[in-house]
Amino acid sequence: MGRKIGIMGGTFNPIHIGHLMLAEHAYEEFSLDEVIFLPSARPPHKDQQILSDINRKEMILLATQDNPHFSFSSLEFERKGTTYTVDTMRELNKRYPKDTFYFIIGADSFFALESWYNPKELFRQTSFVVATRDGHKKEELEKHKNTLEQQYQAKIQFLNSPNIEISSRSIRKRVLEGKSISYYVPKAVEEYIKCHKLYLSEM
Repeated sequence: MGRKIGIMGGTFNPIHIGHLMLAEHAYEEFSLDEVIFLPSARPPHKDQQILSDINRKEMILLATQDNPHFSFSSLEFERKGTTYTVDTMRELNKRYPKDTFYFIIGADSFFALESWYNPKELFRQTSFVVATRDGHKKEELEKHKNTLEQQYQAKIQFLNSPNIEISSRSIRKRVLEGKSISYYVPKAVEEYIKCHKLYLSEM
């Protein structure tokens, strides 16, 4: 029997409690064996400057160090050029052919999936777990789910998770403005940001 592995992708610039709560809810609701935090190196859809790989890696490790079923992967950091999710999932399936992967995303990303690189192949490589939040109606979510299932034979499941109104962008803005980010990020991540003087200029 293979494992059931959740994948949390994103830039994690920085990682925050919303990411951690989403991962934990997916772990519980879908009886996953592990959730891997897999940061993007050079995602094609992000135009802002992204913090260095090592800074983001260290913050993820600090944020997840006390959770035995959270882990970190530097797979996308190891590849050159633009990183595409479909290539990452193809590589993971190649390395772990007996395991089943569940890519965890928010509702906003769910509605943009068809714009991701090579969606047809992507849906063959992984199932998707979609957090039903961000103000989208259930009818809209179900309609889009049916469309993707019919067009791509996609495997999609919905996750009931709390709506955490926190974004990495808002955290960077608070740091830039000299405001507190306590409770937005784990304490260790807050101290790391202060110690390394991160986000003190526009990104």
